[in-house]
Amino acid sequence: MHGTYNLWLVALSFIVATLASYTALDLSARIALLTRRMHRLAWLAGGATAMGIGIWSMHFIGVLSFSLPIPIGYDFTITGASLVIAIVVSLFALRVIARKTLSHRRVAASAVLMGLGIAGMHYTGDAAMEMQPGIVYDPWLFAASIVIAILASGVALRIAHTLSDTQQRHVSLKRVGAALVMGFAISGMHYTGNAAATFLPGAICGAARGIDLPWLATTVTLLTFAILIVTLMLSRYDARTDYLVGSVSKLNGQIIRMAAFDSLTDLPNRLTLTERMNHAITMAKLRGTQFAVLFMDLDGFKTINDSLGHTVGDEVLKVFARRLLHCVRGDDTVARIGGDEFVLLVEHITSAEDAGKVAEGLLTRMRDGQWDDGQPLHVTPSIGIAIYPQDGDTVETLLKNADAAMYEVKRSGRGTWRYFEAKMNEAATRTLLIQRALHDGLQANYFSLHFQPKFRDGGTTLAGAEALLRLTHPELGSLPPAEFIPIAERSGQIVQIGYWVVREACRHIHLWQDEDLPVVRIAINLSPRQLVQPELVTTILGILETENVTPEQIIFEITESVAMQDAAHTTEMIREFQRSGFEIAIDDFGTGYSSLAYLQRFGAKQLKIDRFFTNGLDTDGHESTAIVSAIIALAHALEMDVVAEGVETPSQLDRLNTLFCDELQGFLLGKPMPGEAFGALLRTYEGDIAEPPDVPTSEPA
Repeated sequence: MHGTYNLWLVALSFIVATLASYTALDLSARIALLTRRMHRLAWLAGGATAMGIGIWSMHFIGVLSFSLPIPIGYDFTITGASLVIAIVVSLFALRVIARKTLSHRRVAASAVLMGLGIAGMHYTGDAAMEMQPGIVYDPWLFAASIVIAILASGVALRIAHTLSDTQQRHVSLKRVGAALVMGFAISGMHYTGNAAATFLPGAICGAARGIDLPWLATTVTLLTFAILIVTLMLSRYDARTDYLVGSVSKLNGQIIRMAAFDSLTDLPNRLTLTERMNHAITMAKLRGTQFAVLFMDLDGFKTINDSLGHTVGDEVLKVFARRLLHCVRGDDTVARIGGDEFVLLVEHITSAEDAGKVAEGLLTRMRDGQWDDGQPLHVTPSIGIAIYPQDGDTVETLLKNADAAMYEVKRSGRGTWRYFEAKMNEAATRTLLIQRALHDGLQANYFSLHFQPKFRDGGTTLAGAEALLRLTHPELGSLPPAEFIPIAERSGQIVQIGYWVVREACRHIHLWQDEDLPVVRIAINLSPRQLVQPELVTTILGILETENVTPEQIIFEITESVAMQDAAHTTEMIREFQRSGFEIAIDDFGTGYSSLAYLQRFGAKQLKIDRFFTNGLDTDGHESTAIVSAIIALAHALEMDVVAEGVETPSQLDRLNTLFCDELQGFLLGKPMPGEAFGALLRTYEGDIAEPPDVPTSEPA
């Protein structure tokens, strides 16, 4: 007995098979991401039901597409059994796909079980027709249908497991393509099984009065599409919800991390350090133990930041943070609390000496360690150490005292470490007061200029003066420059103070000019912070123009050690000054590490001998005389004038005159004096004032 196929229903069965396959691929990826057990089981059950109905409905739509010249129906119980088989097979498939790993052996075994299950569903569905006599199957086609079911199951399992990774590119398009392949495979198995079936002549359908075929076709089609589409929508909605929850959780984690860690170095910040120090205090109280706080500040970092830029400065901070982590124990806390300030919390120490060993080892490693981070700049910290409980029993006190010890290191030479001592608090308090005085000084008129005269011709002719900054505070009194200048340098206040010095010196020069006093050149010191200011020369020229003073009346002094910190940059700055009409002097010569090549390249007008060598003319005799003589000879060979500062005894004066020193400066000849007093001195020496040297018209080689 022969039957015919309804091609529209055949096409519909293929569409259902493809949609069921796509649903299976989507569900497998969804289930693979689930971590909560109940959530995972719920999706396995729901997904298996939807997928099973899809596979089962494809089978029955395919069966319904085949018509015989006799009435056909299906037994409700057997039909339900075939649906249960489809759902069980789908549940098995989803559990296999959702595994993290899927070996070839497991794929093969699972494919056999799934293939037999799908074949069982198909042939159970055929049995629901209750044909009399029964359906006869061609053994080869029957076997082929089972083989196709097994192969299709294996391919489907492998494809579904591969596409469960949602991070790969174009995953949706790949699932569509895979669903088409799987739809062809499932349809191929079904229609191969149909081809294997032979209905004998005169056979009748025992279930012809069971389920009505038109009703079954319509119900199965609509129900299947509804279930599969709703399942897909729920899967996408649930995935979207999980994604949003995950994004919020991730964002919340990032916010918490930003609040607890430094964004640049990824080290704990001040807040986290405070929490850990409070915990360390609690545990130390319970156990009667000690711990140490090491407060660190990078030496020379401000110069790096100002001269090379903030980008390089940030990179230096990150590199230092990584290196610091390699120098400490795993349970120590390394934190960045701001700028170039780092704190190391060292717990579980038995004595203060343990903290000193940590600091010494850290400095040794920073100075001598070989690093593979590609950063050529080697920076070392100054370290102050405070010990709990003797140096404080609160976070604030320990940090303050460790900071005070660190600043004591800065004042005494840098690049080393010190324990906190009670007297350091007094020094720290005074430093804070001086910083406030510096901050208020320009507005409150705490600053003043004194002028120390310089002489030529053995001390008989007035050659000019050096402008010296003074600070007089109503509470602190008169502060020596050696105390407040380094603080101003570290805080950066020296830049604005330096501009004030230039403006005040120009104001005095203009006053002396209005009084028709002789013109002399005034020397002004430039600090390291000023030299890295990009608009230094332009700003100074603006000040001179405002005060109606010419550059020829100013000579700027740069300390030798400062000049050689970045000799190439210093050379450019000197040439810019000289192009603008200023002269440059190298101050404190002999105490640094000048290169003769750079000294020649600088093209400075004057060389100032440090007072150390001047004092040595009395104490060290022949040795100091030889050194001073060599410096003078070197300067003259380079066509530079020599100024000896710190001349305080007649014997020093005689020696310097014998050695043909060009200019002399010191208490023996003239002490620093206010501007009015120096104006009176100019009037006294009106006939014995040296003419200022001519300004060179060409740039030095």
